[in-house]
This record gives sequence, C-alpha cells and structure tokens, in this order.
Amino acid sequence: MPPIRLLHLADIHLGTELYGRPNPATGLNSRAEDFLAALDGAVEGALAREVDLFLFCGDAYRTREPNQTYQREFAARIHRLAKAGVQVFLLVGNHDLPLASGRANTMEIFATLEVPNVQVARRPGLHVLRTKSGALQVAALPWVLRSALLVKDEYKNKTLDEINQATADKIEHIVRDLVGRVDPSLPSVLCAHASVLGSVFGSEQSVLLGQDIPLAKSLVANPVFDYVALGHVHKHQVLSTRPLTLYCGSIERLDFGEEREEKGYVLAQVSRGGAEYEFVPGKARRFLTVEVTANGEDPLAQVLEAIDKSDVAEAIVRVRIHTDEEKEPLILDGEVRKALREAHHVAGVSKLVERRVRSRWSGHALQQMPPGEALAAYLKSKSLPPERAQTLQQHGEALIRERPS
Repeated sequence: MPPIRLLHLADIHLGTELYGRPNPATGLNSRAEDFLAALDGAVEGALAREVDLFLFCGDAYRTREPNQTYQREFAARIHRLAKAGVQVFLLVGNHDLPLASGRANTMEIFATLEVPNVQVARRPGLHVLRTKSGALQVAALPWVLRSALLVKDEYKNKTLDEINQATADKIEHIVRDLVGRVDPSLPSVLCAHASVLGSVFGSEQSVLLGQDIPLAKSLVANPVFDYVALGHVHKHQVLSTRPLTLYCGSIERLDFGEEREEKGYVLAQVSRGGAEYEFVPGKARRFLTVEVTANGEDPLAQVLEAIDKSDVAEAIVRVRIHTDEEKEPLILDGEVRKALREAHHVAGVSKLVERRVRSRWSGHALQQMPPGEALAAYLKSKSLPPERAQTLQQHGEALIRERPS
C-alpha cells in the first residue's frame, strides 16, 4: 500500500481585520484578503501535490459567528478540494464553537448538507477515510468545552481547579478510548485541537493562559498513531519524532508577537509504522519593527535614515524611537509617517522618552528643615560644580543671617 499523502493545516482565523484597510474593489478588508491568500496557497499546494487528504485541525474563523462573506469564501475553497476528489477532514476548534450549547458550530453546514468527500469531526471519534491511495483512520479530538461539565449538577459546587481536573480526566479518558479502538492494520492519525505540555506558544500565549487545559505529551504521542497532527498553538514545531507529532502553526501572522515566525503548512506522507513531513512556507504578510535611537543633533534625520534602510514596502510597520525630552519635539510625527507611505499599514509610531530625574520637594518637608539645610539639599540636587555650590551656599547663609528674626 502506498503512503497516504496529506496536507496538515490549522488556525486559519479567517475574518481577522486588525492592521487592515477596506479594499473598495472587493469589499473585503485587506487583512482578510491576506488570510484568504494564505489559504489559497495551501489549497493550490494540495492540488499540485495531488494529496489524498486535506487535514484541517481547527479554528477556521476568528470569531464563533463569522459573517456570511467569510463563510462563503471558506466554503468555496473546501468545495474546490472536494470536487477534485481530495478527502477533506474538518476538526472543530475552540474558535469554531458557539458559546451556548445546542447551537450549531461554524462547520455544521458541511455535515448537514452531506457534502461529498468532506467529513466534520464535531465530537471525539474514530473515522475511516477511503482515499485515492487507500484507507486511513483518523482519531479526532476536537476542542473539549469545559463548560460542558459546568451544567452537570455534580460539578455545581466544585472549584475551578476541580473543574479543570475533571476536564483533564475526561480528555484523558477520551484519548485512551480512541487508542483502544485503533485498527493496527491501517495507517492511523490523531488529529487534535489542544495545548500539549512542552509546546512553545507564540504571541497568543497571553490569551491562552488560564483557559487551556494542557495535555501530557505522552498522552497524544502514543505509538499506536503513525502521525499526530495538532492545531491550536500558532507556532510551527515538532514535539516528538516517534510518532511524528507536530503543530503545523497558523498560516498568517496575527500580530508583532509573530513577527519572526515562519508561517505555512505541512505536507506529510503517512504509512503504517511511521511518517515523514515537509514544512512549506507560505507568503505571509511581513510585520516589521523599526527600532532607532535618536538623540543626536538632528534626531528626525536619524529616524528617517533608519526607516530608509528598512524594507517597509507592503509591510505592517511599527516604529519605536528611543530619545530624550530635549530631542523629542524635533521628531515630527507627520514627517515620520510620510516616510512610511509605502507600508501596508502603520501600526504606530511610539517615542520612548528618557526623562531627567527631578527632585520634588513637598512644602511640608521644607518646613521641617532649617533654611541652611534646605538650601544645601537644593544645590546638591542641581548637580552643580562643588566650588560654585559652595559659593552659593555661603552667600545664601549670609542672606539667611541678615533676615529679620
């Protein structure tokens, strides 16, 4: 049996509009177009490589209730794959789930319409897919809602830690049940949308902390699986080689925390007993930080020179200027932004100003000091040359002595 060729993709987050602008020609936000272009690159790659399976590991949209335009655009690309005879497997991620139980998730429409060659994993389960190169079993672990436990009477008086532990126990039970049902005669893949202990988070870490219940790597990287495809963490990384366990990462950059991360998708060949993979970089929008120290005679010229030396064209750019309070007024914001006119978007021009430390004397403190001591403390705070400070102190004390009592 030949290896099963699959494309592993996750975390599209279609509908992200941050740092974008309206495109009058299409009616779409320019950043939404970036994410669609990244998805198009993955679809083209799947068709060009003639993959057997398009394996999507969750989070198609940025929000749980995407507008109809984004739903249409996503569906059009899934239809293109399915029409070409590629098996499409869609796992439900946390961004795909409604907040209220009983409401449809964003993937539901494909299952409801029974779109040929498309399977949706709304619940944990074992699926056998009949691909062009043979049968492949996919163990699905979609995002597990902690709130599903909260509605049960037995958990009403439990603490959050107890709820988290109960959820972790439930997930472990689910995975072990899937492991026990795997047919050892067929190639097998675990497709999960979850955080795994030992993974390196990208910029979304601050969002995830306190919400995620991380899984033990030993739980998901079970040798019964030939390949473990993960979604949810945006940074591409390999967690284990036996079995091959990896996050494909997100396909587009969300913010400056991902400025240096390469984005793309994974192509894998899965056989009974192991897998090989290739990471394929995409054409993600560049994020660029221009960092400059501007405290010379012409600080504006220093800033403009730093921008000129940077490739800002079509990038999302922020400028961070380190300067002092004397030079700050000379750095004209309008001139800086004019120099950035070739950027796709200017995320901000910030001035990090070093302020001189000034001593602040309260009236109460001065009243408690003898006049001579107050004068000495003041002169010391001015950092004067010792000779000049001594002269001023002497003249001051003379005036104090002459003051009428």
